[in-house]
Amino acid sequence: MGIVDLSAPIVPSPAGAPDLLATRIEFSDHAAGAAQIAAVFGVGPELLRDGEGWATDFFTRLGTHNSTHVDAPYHYNSRIEGRPAATIDELPLDWFFRPGVVLDFHERPDGAQITEADVEGALGASGHELAERDIVLIRTGRDAYLASEDYVARGPGVSAEATRWLYERGVRVMGVDAWGWDRPLHLQAQEALEAGRPGIFWAAHQVGLEYAQIERLANLDQLPATGFTVACFPLRLVGGSAAPARVVAIL
Repeated sequence: MGIVDLSAPIVPSPAGAPDLLATRIEFSDHAAGAAQIAAVFGVGPELLRDGEGWATDFFTRLGTHNSTHVDAPYHYNSRIEGRPAATIDELPLDWFFRPGVVLDFHERPDGAQITEADVEGALGASGHELAERDIVLIRTGRDAYLASEDYVARGPGVSAEATRWLYERGVRVMGVDAWGWDRPLHLQAQEALEAGRPGIFWAAHQVGLEYAQIERLANLDQLPATGFTVACFPLRLVGGSAAPARVVAIL
């Protein structure tokens, strides 16, 4: 058995990163831990191994969408199909441990749209026979730009029609190794403003379906097209629109 890590590393954002996208972490070392133990319990460093206490870390800022994460339907809209949209803690756990397939679009240019026909063709090329609740992963290759300032503006995106096509075949978890499932938002924003109507900006997210997305994946190039299982359990954040997940593929 082999395990491939599909999760992007969590690291502090550079200074100046906007709050919406920033990750802030405070690392507290063993000396600080020893001081805490002395202050709370009266146990001095002479009573600790090597004079050290515990090391601890604090996320002072970590948006639920700012690392490899799973989006819940509630992220897309408050109501979907006439019902309150499910939050991340309400989704069935059996969605998140399923056979997977990689559809390869890494040669598509930034801003391109992945259509229903594209998905159907790539699925045929993969040799994978799609079954209900399989997890579909879209490889764009944009995980190579995880540390770049323009990461959010890179990658092709999956169309609303392609998303619906997958959903109608029983897929409930879909993932991508780019910043988002849709095409880069600045492109969709421009088109929506020019058209002056809804249904263009964030089109695949707001397609009106109860499904989950995995965003900001990595290392999809290390996987075969088929023949593996995906484990992508999100944290149990009550009421959350999303939650970080340690996503792995088991071969």
